[in-house]
Amino acid sequence: MEMKEFARQNFDEAAAIVKEVTQETKLLYSEFFTEKTGNEVYIKPENLQRTGAYKVRGAYYTISQLSDEDKQKGLVTASAGNHAQGVAYAAKLAGIPATIVMPVTTPLIKVNRTKKLGANVVLHGDVFDQAMAHANKLAEEHGYTLVHPFNDLRVATGQGSIANEILAELPDADYILVPVGGGGLCAGISTYAKMLNPNIKVIAVEPAGAACLNAALEAGHVVTVSPINTIADGTAVQTLGDKLLPYIKENIDDIILVEDSELAQCFLELAENHKIIAENSGLLTIAALSHLDCKGKKVVSVISGGNMDVLVMANVVLNGLLQRDRIFTVSVMVQDKPGKLAALTALLGQNQANIIKLDHNVYANVNRAAGVQVVCTLEAFGTEHKEQIIEALEKEGFCPKLEKTSNIYM
Repeated sequence: MEMKEFARQNFDEAAAIVKEVTQETKLLYSEFFTEKTGNEVYIKPENLQRTGAYKVRGAYYTISQLSDEDKQKGLVTASAGNHAQGVAYAAKLAGIPATIVMPVTTPLIKVNRTKKLGANVVLHGDVFDQAMAHANKLAEEHGYTLVHPFNDLRVATGQGSIANEILAELPDADYILVPVGGGGLCAGISTYAKMLNPNIKVIAVEPAGAACLNAALEAGHVVTVSPINTIADGTAVQTLGDKLLPYIKENIDDIILVEDSELAQCFLELAENHKIIAENSGLLTIAALSHLDCKGKKVVSVISGGNMDVLVMANVVLNGLLQRDRIFTVSVMVQDKPGKLAALTALLGQNQANIIKLDHNVYANVNRAAGVQVVCTLEAFGTEHKEQIIEALEKEGFCPKLEKTSNIYM
């Protein structure tokens, strides 16, 4: 039976029920982000759940509320990955067959883990919304019971259990930052948190390239955002849940949009300072810390998941290093004479520039006597060291020119 509205009794019930399957994800105090932002920052590491994300909460609670008849029909859902694993895991525990529709762009790690949990995986569509449409079609054709990834108040109630855990540990928290995709996590946490502490502020955070909540708030109703373009695949949703918008509108205090370019830096900061691997959607609330217009407040960032494909991880790490000037590419002209290339590499060595790659192109100029091009991809300690290397090249007459893009094969 579908839940018609949020109720404190249901939230309390869900908070108790999900403990049967969730890992304990205690708050982590972050000295690094506290010093960086001027607020007292805590991290809620939902990436440490058994399925690598918070989604098991909503899936397990929802399945626990289904009738025997609905369970016998089998389950179907759509997901970009994390809800898929949550449903597959909960369904396996309940002994219920589950069919999961996932976009063809879903990271391989999420597809494989869902299959290992025993679910039947169907790849369909380029984005979540197309996969969801196919899941609805399968539900109609086969009579499956649909477990929507977010637009279901039972699912959102299960996700809201996070608020209970946060405030049990940190009852005087001032802010909770929550990532937004379809809105289930945000609706659940914001509503339950306000029930527990009406004075707390809940900030919704979504990728600028898939800002369906922001679009809905501006329009006053749910709208479809197209196209969407973000590396935060777990929150790449075109249309917010219409059942959730009224609760989100009532209970959030602000919304922050995060650019993809900010996420790479956050990945490195989390990995280096906390040894935490978070997927791009989970990094949204870490990036949002720098956007908060407050100081001295107790702030909790919810890291929603950590299911990240290693190829995506490599790309994010590389882009983060480029942003930090830890890696850069410079093009120089060298005389086409024996020993000149060795002189260049010796100069780089003297300035502690570690060479990742050299591309020596004798055909860059028609007149080779005027010089040949050497494109150097270098590793530096940071911006100051990079500038020192460039200055040394200029001083020795190598006429460096920074490349705007670099083809780096790690």
